[in-house]
Amino acid sequence: MFEVLAEKLNNVFRLLGNRGKLTEKDIDEALRQVRLALLEADVNFKVVKDFTGRAKERSIGKEVMESLSPGQQIVKIVNEELIKTLGDVASSKLVSVSQPPAVILMVGLQGSGKTTTAAKLALLLKHNGQKPLLVAADNRRPAAIEQLVTLAKQLDVAVFSEDPKTASKDICVHAMSEAKKIAATHVIVDTAGRLHIDEELMAELEQVKKVLKPDEVLLVVDAMTGQDAVRVAEEFHKRVNVTGLVMTKMDGDARGGAALSIRWVSGVPIKFIGMGEKADAFEPFYPDRLASRILGMGDVLTFIEKAEKTLDEKKALELQKKIRKSGFDLEDFLDQLKAIKKMGPIAQLAEMLPGMGKLAAKLPDGAQEAQLKKIEAIVLSMTPQERQNPTIIGGSRRKRIAKGSGTGTHDVNQLLNQFAQMQKLVKMGASGKIPKNMLGMFK
Repeated sequence: MFEVLAEKLNNVFRLLGNRGKLTEKDIDEALRQVRLALLEADVNFKVVKDFTGRAKERSIGKEVMESLSPGQQIVKIVNEELIKTLGDVASSKLVSVSQPPAVILMVGLQGSGKTTTAAKLALLLKHNGQKPLLVAADNRRPAAIEQLVTLAKQLDVAVFSEDPKTASKDICVHAMSEAKKIAATHVIVDTAGRLHIDEELMAELEQVKKVLKPDEVLLVVDAMTGQDAVRVAEEFHKRVNVTGLVMTKMDGDARGGAALSIRWVSGVPIKFIGMGEKADAFEPFYPDRLASRILGMGDVLTFIEKAEKTLDEKKALELQKKIRKSGFDLEDFLDQLKAIKKMGPIAQLAEMLPGMGKLAAKLPDGAQEAQLKKIEAIVLSMTPQERQNPTIIGGSRRKRIAKGSGTGTHDVNQLLNQFAQMQKLVKMGASGKIPKNMLGMFK
């Protein structure tokens, strides 16, 4: 979402880095370019004005003008001011409740992804050792009730639903009784939505809120709607006192200005972000991590967390021992390939690594995943003996593998050549010796 903005900001910082001491004129020009980049990214003009004003005040101070690396100091200032605009980490966490169940009211317009987000939040809480109960209180759309029940079954999460003719507030009262019976730690209520904000919707939400007395009121907003998302947040906050925001479709190709504006304009912190359609493509919001991604510094912490969730520690240790004893074969390679695919789209993973954001932006949509599928098909078309000892794969075997995987002989040859180089690197790495001429493979 922030590729264009990140590229423009990095161009500004690159120019600053090439200069020695900066003059006030240099800083003014740099911040003018930053301001233009933010406005082009659809960031609210009041937010941009305030942001650049704070950045300028700090940039013309002693910490930059007398610094040995003024360019780096400005990057540091812009990073800190971005974090300030996005909010602090403390406010982006769910309220801790001493007496469970904690009640979370999900509100938002129809089409923002509210029902799916409720299920994603339940799965996240479940993975953190909690026992959530989903409540289908959107009696305006029977399809929403069916959708939530289906998602709950798929994710193995408890769900409460009633006849759509039952009033929303009554469904909520009955759901609270059910939550106490099953000792739920969290009650996540999916409320009715509309295509636009109207009095009837707000009156119904106020009724439900009065009955439930929720600990959190989370507004689900579509990041792809741009500044309209900011207006929606302000309207909902006025009527139902929203405690947190959930930005969905953050993996989209919109300019991203809403995400940078919404917290500053509405005063409501972003608590979660949706990064895709899959149930686990949902994560807590960390302002500092998003600021790092925007500035092209990556997000190594989120990358590590994804890896820890996906990769099997026991298997990793077994692989380490195997490499030391006998090396790395295509069976091991296939296992690693499957683990990487579970972590998410390659472009998203690349954005999390420092310096890789630009490369991620250049990768065609779906091209990386298609390449992984092709490689997987080739390896799966081999016999176990061939995977364990690729050196036995001669011309006739290569033709058979290509035919079985629906690829060409050149694809099989390319994979085997690359794998042979990888094997050498792995062996060298295990012995602690990596020849300089092989490092060129990664340039």
